[in-house]
Amino acid sequence: MPDDLVASLSEVARTYGGVRVLDDVSIDFEPGVTAVVGPNGSGKSTLQRILVGATEPTAGEVRYPGATGPKPIGYLPQRVPFRDGFTARETLAFYARLVDDDPDAALERVGLVDAGGRRVEALSGGMRRLLGIAQAVLGDPSLVVLDEPASGLDPGMRERAFRAAARRADGDTAVVVSSHALDLVDAHADRVVILGQGRVAAAGALDRLLEERDVADASELYRAVIESTGARASDEGDAGDGGGGDGDPTEGDGEREESDDAERDVHVTGVSDR
Repeated sequence: MPDDLVASLSEVARTYGGVRVLDDVSIDFEPGVTAVVGPNGSGKSTLQRILVGATEPTAGEVRYPGATGPKPIGYLPQRVPFRDGFTARETLAFYARLVDDDPDAALERVGLVDAGGRRVEALSGGMRRLLGIAQAVLGDPSLVVLDEPASGLDPGMRERAFRAAARRADGDTAVVVSSHALDLVDAHADRVVILGQGRVAAAGALDRLLEERDVADASELYRAVIESTGARASDEGDAGDGGGGDGDPTEGDGEREESDDAERDVHVTGVSDR
């Protein structure tokens, strides 16, 4: 076991209504940014929910050897349930009191100081995502898990949200982020986990995987790995990760929202910019 290991999944599986959404997943999460990518329905949201303890695995073990402190884990789901009627500062202040943190410093970390006095319902979608990131990292958690922080945002706000998330990764903090925006994975990720049909199709340091597959970037890596495994987005695989079927009714609402184009599995800069 690595000395700086923050969290790990060991032989984790998850089944919904007889459909196995994750199967024999073993991953170590170390300090730095780990990007989780894969087709819709491949198990990304389910993996992240299991990692933060929001969903129990059907089998396997989750461990947190390096997740310590008053708030060891921070989590941003795809749908952030902030209450209307409160300003961004008031919203963060409520959560900050629970972990003895400074809401103004949290706003500054994500570049929302000027929007602190605006009500949550008046914030743009990008600003709400940034506010969600600020809330997730209150209390300086050792493990930060962000489910599609750049989903549905314009290119400039996507970069801003991803950059704010990546800044939290340091010598003690592991940031785990799912994303279809592979240009941002190239720019910010240290490691990549590629899921296909609920299994780990490839995992490791991004530079090493690029060299092993003889590809130039994360987009080419994704295509090479997914084509080699035959894993494609499928309605049959969405029971726990994309909504529908017999799956957890709270699971994966965002997986169907991850792309405005149902035929596209992955964001490719210049092709699928929203």
